[in-house]
Amino acid sequence: MDYVDRLTALRVDNDISQKTIAEVLGCQQSAISKFETRKTKYSIEDLIKLCEYYQISADYVLGLSKDMPDPNERKG
Repeated sequence: MDYVDRLTALRVDNDISQKTIAEVLGCQQSAISKFETRKTKYSIEDLIKLCEYYQISADYVLGLSKDMPDPNERKG
């Protein structure tokens, strides 16, 4: 599982639409579709925004940590 898979899984598992993520990143929904289908790559700035949005470590997103963050710990 790479960073695209992890970000897509976070979005789907949390029942968040591509449109919502597009609003977080300040882009169009079609850009999120292109990210998720690997037609384009997320920028570092986008990765930072998504880590902040999901309240998770970039280590998890980038595969440096294989442990899925506990959602209860993020809410604290």
